[in-house]
Amino acid sequence: MIQGWFGDDDELFFEIDLIAVNGLDLTVNVLLDTGFSGWLAINEQDLQGLDWIYVQTRLLRTAQGESDFDIYLGKVRIDEQEFEIPVHVGEFLTEVLLGRQWLKNQRLVVDMMSGVLTLG
Repeated sequence: MIQGWFGDDDELFFEIDLIAVNGLDLTVNVLLDTGFSGWLAINEQDLQGLDWIYVQTRLLRTAQGESDFDIYLGKVRIDEQEFEIPVHVGEFLTEVLLGRQWLKNQRLVVDMMSGVLTLG
């Protein structure tokens, strides 16, 4: 289980590791976005150095309209567990996003009154 924190506007943040093909990891803060139906979305700048494998391009509907996203096979570490997942890579993302696919195998606890935010 990982502990998260609330942002200034009550956003849900967690810390995870992006794992490059060469085994090096990059720790990043991610925003849990229940409006995003995938696993993880990153800006194309964040992809540099990870050397993840390109899979395909998909058209997705976003809050700004429809956009093309490149899908890569990526590896992340959450709570000391490694996962190989499809990663959406886009041009205009300002945050690294965790999507609601994680909620199919991880329990999310949000108790703002108590300041408790956990995933796992």
